[in-house]
Amino acid sequence: MQNPLRDRLLTHREVAWGTWVSSSSLTVVDALRSLDLSWVMIDTEHAPVNPETLAAAIALLAAGGPTPLVRVGTVDPYPIKQALDAGARGVLAPLVASADEARRCVSFAKYPPVGVRGAAAAAASRYGLELSAYLREANDRTIVGVQIETREALDHVEEIASVPGVDLLFVGPQDLTLHLGLGDQRTHPRVREAMAQVVRACEAHGKVPGTLVVNRDEKRAATELGFRFISLASDLRFLLEGGRTFLAW
Repeated sequence: MQNPLRDRLLTHREVAWGTWVSSSSLTVVDALRSLDLSWVMIDTEHAPVNPETLAAAIALLAAGGPTPLVRVGTVDPYPIKQALDAGARGVLAPLVASADEARRCVSFAKYPPVGVRGAAAAAASRYGLELSAYLREANDRTIVGVQIETREALDHVEEIASVPGVDLLFVGPQDLTLHLGLGDQRTHPRVREAMAQVVRACEAHGKVPGTLVVNRDEKRAATELGFRFISLASDLRFLLEGGRTFLAW
């Protein structure tokens, strides 16, 4: 099981740029493969993605291009299993606010004795043709990410970052801003300090800090804060911003 993204982030400690797919469109996923992105996150929390479309999107990316990742809708074994069996190289779980929840994410994403993931002859193992090799490598090569987007998560960020098997702490900037009582003020100093707090916890525990940016100023701020897994907006944002640019000509 190859996962160059994990090597880039955790071994070489490089910055990895990617984007979010919120359109549920296979055509968009195919088009994004031509961009110089390290990863693509297929969103199943806020986007209407059925298992067949998810599997097809992952297959497109796995055939050559950015590393396929999936943001699952909840901390539950079923969506995590679906994503990883389809060939995703990592999962991101939303609204993780405690070390116990983080440990559950790890458990659902890892095979025994580390976790409770069940073995299946699915796409990830070439439908069983490479099952033995996949079972040997998956625990060490799969990326497990958790989203830090609430006050409670901030209060427990050091404990979350210390959980073995958690690789990535991802700040959901808009949700975090809302939970801090700041509405849409994503650039407020309290939001920036909260984001810096997550970066510090990651650095202290050898984890990767991630976030999403929607403009050039946010991109610069994220890199200055030390984030290394950075989503450049989303496919739908690309579409709308591109349309606005053409309309402004």
